[in-house]
Amino acid sequence: MRVRRTRDSRGLARRPRFRQNSGHAGRAGDAMQLKDVVEMYKGLAGEFGRPVELSQFGLSHEETEKLFSVFDEDYLISRYLHFVNSGDGAYSINDFPYTHVMIDQEIQQILQ
Repeated sequence: MRVRRTRDSRGLARRPRFRQNSGHAGRAGDAMQLKDVVEMYKGLAGEFGRPVELSQFGLSHEETEKLFSVFDEDYLISRYLHFVNSGDGAYSINDFPYTHVMIDQEIQQILQ
């Protein structure tokens, strides 16, 4: 797996794009972008600001850790993500244990 960080014509970093190089076409992690994660989150949570288990995103443990670690490293994205650790089964997001994520509604500003 690898994470692509690209720049636009002005040299500004664009949203990270998560790619999986294993041959499992059609899986959630194959080209999951922030917009995909937010849409999935809304479907799982019902509304912004509610905790959703990281395991519910349909990715492997490793894919989940890598994807959310990339988002957590990006200041423009991470300020809208709030990770929570509520016990067993934690994922390592940038070396911190978390089980759930909450996303602020304001994240939609950077998806336009």
